[in-house]
Formats: sequence, C-alpha cells, structure tokens
Amino acid sequence: MLSESEPRDSGPRDSEPRASARLDLLNVGEWQRVAPRYVVVEIVGSILFGLAVCGGAAFLWLLADQIWALYVGIGMAIVTVVSVLVEPRRVRSIGYQLRADDLLFRRGIMFQRFVSVPYGRMQLVDITRGPVARWLGLADLKFVTAAATSGVSIPGLNEADAESLRDRLVELAESRRAGL
Repeated sequence: MLSESEPRDSGPRDSEPRASARLDLLNVGEWQRVAPRYVVVEIVGSILFGLAVCGGAAFLWLLADQIWALYVGIGMAIVTVVSVLVEPRRVRSIGYQLRADDLLFRRGIMFQRFVSVPYGRMQLVDITRGPVARWLGLADLKFVTAAATSGVSIPGLNEADAESLRDRLVELAESRRAGL
C-alpha cells in the first residue's frame, strides 16, 4: 500500500516513447511495385549461379573423383529449382512509397525488411543497370546515407521511372538538407 508521501505512477512519462508513435506498417497507403519484368532478371541470375555451382561440382566429381561434389551438385540443382519457383512471389513483395518526410521501402516474404530513409539523410542517389536489366529496359535505384547499414536499393524500375524518381529524390534531399 502506498503512503501519502510516495509518488504514484501516473502513466507514461514524456521522455518515454509512446506505443502510438510507432510506424503502422500495415496501413501506410498504396505501395509502388517494381516492374513485373524484373522476375526475368532474378530468374536468369538464379539459373546462372546454379549452373556455375553445378558445373564446378560436376568438374570436381568427374575429373577429380570427389564423390561429395556429386551431392553438392544435386543439392544446388534442387535449391536452384526452388529458387526459380519462389522468385515471382519474392519480386511481388518488393515495394516503395514516397511519404512526406521519407521513402519507405519493403521487401521479403518470410523475413520482411522495412526501411525508412529520410530525404534529408540521402547523400547519393545512383542508377545502375545490369546487362539483363538493361536488355529489359530496367534499372536499380540505390540510395547512400551517412549510416553504412542503411543502404537501400530499389530494383526493377523502368528506366524512365528510375530517372524521374532519382531527380525527385535529389530535389527532396536538397530541400530537406537545407533546413538542417
């Protein structure tokens, strides 16, 4: 029992974060998606990697008489097939959203990643195009911030969309940095 001289807990203090201040990731609005053609880029990458590993395993098995390499090759072939089957769903899970003060990015099926990049913290916005993506008219938009672990890349954007988004983000970043 509390005595009259003991302070009573009157709820959350001003210095403590409130639960309502957390980002509601379920109701943030409409997500922008990457181009559906990006599935081709991911499938080609998975198949090429799987072929390289299976080829190396076959080389070790046939020419160096390493029986364990046969099992590695079979395992990698299975992993490649499963990866190719999962790629369309994984690509559909990628999305981004331009909000008032930041860019919100998400990806992942089982292990979801949500990243919020404040416009004022962006130091570099870069467009990259791999050979398959270039052939399909796609590009990746990469952001670099002061924090080394917060690098975000939005893959599979149409080239024109990537360029206009880059220009918009650079404009927003410059206006936000000016206010710091």
